[in-house]
Amino acid sequence: MLPTLTGVGRLTADPELRFTQAGKAVASIALAFNSRRLNQQTQQWEDGDTFFVRGTVWERFAENATESLAKGMEVLVTGELRTERWEKDGQKYERPALLIRSIAPNLAYAVAKVSKDAASQQNGQGGQRQTAQQHPQGQQAQQQYRQGPPPQDDPWNTGPSGNEPPF
Repeated sequence: MLPTLTGVGRLTADPELRFTQAGKAVASIALAFNSRRLNQQTQQWEDGDTFFVRGTVWERFAENATESLAKGMEVLVTGELRTERWEKDGQKYERPALLIRSIAPNLAYAVAKVSKDAASQQNGQGGQRQTAQQHPQGQQAQQQYRQGPPPQDDPWNTGPSGNEPPF
């Protein structure tokens, strides 16, 4: 079993999207993790060691990540650490790599607007999902909810009297 990395890192470049010969999308995401600490004597922040790793995401995940992330963003990321090996001009090389399972911007430093991508709008059989507006029963239930009065014992009901909830 490969080790799992979960941490806060920063993108050192924009994600790079490319496609395999079979047409599968793959994106490379260059990440840096560092151990910044406050020096108690000088009260100054000091950068410690930095771990650089190239992460990889596939298919829709790759396309979504490329569209959503950019160089300099601080992200929360989880993935499996691996060793990438290759040979070039008779020399063997290796470096750490991360197969990313999830990645998201750190909302402590960014604002994100989340929306479903086009592929997730389809159900498992390739057809469109029916929203409450498209589905007659769902539409009817929404109208009943909006038209009917809220229950009297509902603590969120401010009702015509304007009373606040009891807390």
